[in-house]
Amino acid sequence: MMGAEGSAHTPSEHADFAAGPDWEKSATAGAESAFSEDSFPEDGLVGEISGAKDGAGGGLSSPQDANLDEGPDEGLKDEEQNASSERAAYDRALRPRVFREFTGQRAVQEQLHILVEAALQRDEPVDHLLFCGPPGLGKTTLAHIVAAESGVMMRQTSGPALERPGDLAAIVTSLDAGDILFVDEIHRLSRQVEEVLYPAMEDYAVDIVVGKGPTARTIRLDLPPFTLIGATTRAGLLTSPLRDRFGYVGRLEFYEPPQLAEIVLRSASILDVEVTTGAATQIACRARGTPRVANRLLRRVRDYAQVRACGKIDERVAREGLDLFGIDTSGLDAMDRELLRTLITVYGGGPVGVATLAVSLGEEPGTVEDVIEPFLLQRGFLVRTQRGRTATPAAYKLLHVDLPVEEGPQFRL
Repeated sequence: MMGAEGSAHTPSEHADFAAGPDWEKSATAGAESAFSEDSFPEDGLVGEISGAKDGAGGGLSSPQDANLDEGPDEGLKDEEQNASSERAAYDRALRPRVFREFTGQRAVQEQLHILVEAALQRDEPVDHLLFCGPPGLGKTTLAHIVAAESGVMMRQTSGPALERPGDLAAIVTSLDAGDILFVDEIHRLSRQVEEVLYPAMEDYAVDIVVGKGPTARTIRLDLPPFTLIGATTRAGLLTSPLRDRFGYVGRLEFYEPPQLAEIVLRSASILDVEVTTGAATQIACRARGTPRVANRLLRRVRDYAQVRACGKIDERVAREGLDLFGIDTSGLDAMDRELLRTLITVYGGGPVGVATLAVSLGEEPGTVEDVIEPFLLQRGFLVRTQRGRTATPAAYKLLHVDLPVEEGPQFRL
């Protein structure tokens, strides 16, 4: 359709994707003239774009230049980079590349397949997409799959990385026709960056402010048609103008154990690990309904089996390994149990506010809300009320704590 065969840029390109060696080829002629120092003073948004190009370009300097200023711990830095590259390679290997390899989220899959096929038949970009849901359910993976199935390239960044309007303008002006821009944690975009994004999404144009004061003027740069894919764990924090500009919103749900067992078996085959169906089920039942957690537990059980069980993972080895790493049969880890224990023993079962609970746990309120609470709510160990968080009878039973003699409102569920 739009040329570029292959899938997407790797996650390691987060910081430098805006200023690769093909910047000059990607930008439009109008953008080049607008960025020229001879035409306009380098201030306002034009100066920001120039700074974004120079800064990102510096990140792509040659290895010889990068080594000039390295200190005595050069070897340690190289080892850390190699370890990070290996982990990224594992993640890429386990990530499905096309729809037929993706397990779960059947409704979202089918809807996306229709959108992609229709866009290919009309020879136009896919409509702007927004994926919502807890971490680890496949939002980034689906973005990569849409790019691969559409046959286009994908540029990847995140909301916090786009600090200034010039950062976003530098990226969108470098996109080719049909390319995909993936913005993770899009709810964390600043209001100023959002204002630049609105005309880019609707009119495929960017408004550049040149000059200051009475001499300031606006220049509109046309962009090639592109697709914006946003991912968020906090859909409620998106502003209405931004949310309404997405043509499709997909909400990802937690996975069932049979689906996770299928994912574990697929990952085990890629990692060349012998895993029985019973072991895969054990891992799946403790994976918190999340593929990312299932793959992480598989790697830890693989380590346990390699050291203590000759490398083969059966149901007994999986159970012993998961117990060793503190994952109980309900899928709760040490932090989950600590939250419930604090809620029951310190605050009498609640209700208690999330900020107070987060301070007691030594965590950020956002971490409690986005990472810990969703699974506890799904499993019925916790409820949210207008007055705060409250433990359920199931939480008391899990921790082997007797219910209070007087049954308060928190138990009338």
